Amino acid sequence: MIVVGSGSAGALIRSTSGRVLLVERTYRPEAPWTLPGGVIEAGETPRQACAREPYEESGGLTRVERPLVVDRVGDLVHRVFTAELPEGARIRLPERELASWAWVAPDALSGVLPARIVRRVREAIAADTDGSVRCLKDGFGPEDR
Repeated sequence: MIVVGSGSAGALIRSTSGRVLLVERTYRPEAPWTLPGGVIEAGETPRQACAREPYEESGGLTRVERPLVVDRVGDLVHRVFTAELPEGARIRLPERELASWAWVAPDALSGVLPARIVRRVREAIAADTDGSVRCLKDGFGPEDR
């Protein structure tokens, strides 16, 4: 059973050049940038939350493909799925939640995201490349703990 607020689901959306789509949240000034996504709501699966949040943020149906990362941080479980925006989708931002968006090169993530999120996103990119699913704890894989 999934408890509301027990975790989140984010979408790894990459451009054809490999850049990662990030969104800037208005309600988290201490760490505004993140992957598109959000909290899993009551009755939702993580995959459904991953599809809903980018839809609300982009105005386009997002095709969620497969899980890449499961990251346990305390009592929360954060998941990252690979996803695609439809061709020609225009990103529109809900003003009360998001200030902007950007395509960021993987090697530039550390200049934008907190270290634990950088680790999670880099693990998601690696899992997307090799077809695996990565299980993390606090952003670290078993070999890094």
